[in-house]
Amino acid sequence: QVQLVESGGGVVQAGGSLRLTCAASGNFATNVDMGWFRRAPGQQRELVAQISSGGRERYADSALGRFTISRDNRKNTVYLRIDPLEPEDTAVYYCAMGRTFGRPLLPHVVNYWGQGTQVTVSS
Repeated sequence: QVQLVESGGGVVQAGGSLRLTCAASGNFATNVDMGWFRRAPGQQRELVAQISSGGRERYADSALGRFTISRDNRKNTVYLRIDPLEPEDTAVYYCAMGRTFGRPLLPHVVNYWGQGTQVTVSS
């Protein structure tokens, strides 16, 4: 049983920063990508960023410049830093894990999802 547990969400003022953390536990392959999706109110879920086991990063166009994904394989943990935050970043952020073989981490290849953490950015 693989579990992904997110933390670090909350209410933050625009212009501030936040770091989300996702800790993975259980038995899973080592060569898996981990990533972050988000679902804003009234919007579809979208991939924000992903990172391979080797550290290769991939970002959605909307995340370039303000989002940074990182990963600590020894701790089975992935992070997402958002700086600076904008009101449009308000969403539930979900951690995800899947084998992509170098391709984008699309929902249909995600094997495991976290429960989500709410990020609310006030203007």
